[in-house]
Amino acid sequence: MTRRSKNYLEDMLDMSEFPNINDSQSEIPQFFAGCTVLVTGGSGFLGQLLIEKLLRCCPDIEKLYIFMRAKKGKTPEQRFEEHFNDPVYDRLKKEQPNFNTKVIMIHADLSKLDLGLSKENRECLLDTNVIFHAAATVRFNESIRIAVNINIRGTKQLLLLAKEMPKLKSFVYVSTAFSHCVNNFIEERYYPTPMETDKILTLIDIMDDKKLDKFMPTLIDDWPNSYAYTKAIAEDTVRQYSIGIPVCIVRPSIITSTAEEPVSGWINNVYGAVGVVMGSAIGLLRTLHCDPNKVADMVPADYVISHLIVAGWDTAKRRNTLLSIESANPDVPETERVPIYNYVSICQNPITWKRFMKLNEIYGMQVPSTHVMWYYMFFLNKYKFVHDMYVIILHMIPAVIVDTVLFLIGRKPMLLKIYKKINHFTSIIAYFSSKEWQFSNDAVVKLWSRVTPADRQIFNFNINNLEWELYLKNMIPGMRLYIAKDPMDTLDKGREKYRRRIKGLSLFFVNGYYGFISMGCHKLNKSYDIFLVI
Repeated sequence: MTRRSKNYLEDMLDMSEFPNINDSQSEIPQFFAGCTVLVTGGSGFLGQLLIEKLLRCCPDIEKLYIFMRAKKGKTPEQRFEEHFNDPVYDRLKKEQPNFNTKVIMIHADLSKLDLGLSKENRECLLDTNVIFHAAATVRFNESIRIAVNINIRGTKQLLLLAKEMPKLKSFVYVSTAFSHCVNNFIEERYYPTPMETDKILTLIDIMDDKKLDKFMPTLIDDWPNSYAYTKAIAEDTVRQYSIGIPVCIVRPSIITSTAEEPVSGWINNVYGAVGVVMGSAIGLLRTLHCDPNKVADMVPADYVISHLIVAGWDTAKRRNTLLSIESANPDVPETERVPIYNYVSICQNPITWKRFMKLNEIYGMQVPSTHVMWYYMFFLNKYKFVHDMYVIILHMIPAVIVDTVLFLIGRKPMLLKIYKKINHFTSIIAYFSSKEWQFSNDAVVKLWSRVTPADRQIFNFNINNLEWELYLKNMIPGMRLYIAKDPMDTLDKGREKYRRRIKGLSLFFVNGYYGFISMGCHKLNKSYDIFLVI
């Protein structure tokens, strides 16, 4: 990392002093003192933040287990060795330099039989006190087999393992606010499942991939994708297999970059709304099927993490054993319910897509990336047929012309491939950007009311406190640094390149729109790398 980027990172670090965590009024760090914690999905976006927050703000944790599997040609040991090199852990290293003595890597794979655990590792896990189950495949277009095996089978097997843990105090399951998006109003309760857990597991086991792919549209029915569908069933898996386990379900909406901790603006993926902002910022994405007046229901990642930790503490505090609900009967007393939290922004602090993108435009122009391809030109189109016309005019025609030029000069065409990928991404996002859901979040509000003043300063998840303008002002530079890998040293270069793009726009009627696009062809490789992960 360059010096200017390091200085930027230092400026963004929230190094404010927390209240003394040994104070009697600070209950949550005391609860975790001496606890053995298991985190699944520890290598993912939420998992990294959860590990960092637990080790930094609950320093007396006894042990923290992290599930790791082989991936992309790397062994679990190699991945674990590299895991804490990420800048997200810089603050932890300063405040708790000996944190690594508490962290234990466990070979595991949620999609495998018995979680892929060895006998020794399984026995090792039996002393666990708190489980945060954040592992999931979050790709909207994931194959139904992979989605079911990880999101449903993995959850079932982890719950069965949890029943063998005699000292378990709390099990926190991370779902999504859109698990039951087939409903316009989503309450903090169980809903009838689209298919029973064991039935879909059997179906996956007896059908080959060809039959599954053919059957998938019928299988998921009204659900928009395999992610939401399997998350809906996984919630019922929790209901069915959590008898005798103190468990809660947290449903966050669209999760975006951190607001404050451990560093403002940290993000490492281009899923959902972040992908929209990133694509429009570098000038590749120019249209989205979206109702600009609908609420963009998103929540900062660090707020979600604080909510997860507090929910885990509260679940253990309020119940020694949670009773499982046998049906979605709303008349069951609250004290007998598995707590379900809709962690959303629409109820208390909504922001529309129009305002969200306008603020991104304002702040994005202040820190343009050197990867910028074209002057910012982005349209939110409420009507799909209008959006489709914009796709042809602003995406596909330029792509065909540029790729033709590349072919004629002996270079590899690539823009059409990029736009096909981008158009597929936006078609998936459109389901969420063109609609709006209403939620109840009474359980979230009540949970906040039970948190002490000292703990509120350490584990802030009150969405009322979020200032969207300041938040987005910090998010844009974070995306530039952490996603585009564009160090802050290149800021002047990025601004100069952006000014040239503005001048190029004035030549539109002289040299032609498409001729100008072809001038940036030599930069396509970098932009392609950014969007390859969408």
